[in-house]
Amino acid sequence: MSTRRDELLTVAQVLEELGGVSERTFYRWRELGKAPEAIRLPNNELRIWRSELMRWLGTLREAA
Repeated sequence: MSTRRDELLTVAQVLEELGGVSERTFYRWRELGKAPEAIRLPNNELRIWRSELMRWLGTLREAA
């Protein structure tokens, strides 16, 4: 069984993982509190842990 090491993803990587969701939609979800939790780096860029993205996607599956 292979385990993937947790990693920090850029917003662009998250959007690609989500199948091409637009950046505008992602930031709107953040405004509404409906996006995966992110951390802000000292250079003001956002990063999302892969594990957080997977957890967030799991909550969406349960809600569907």
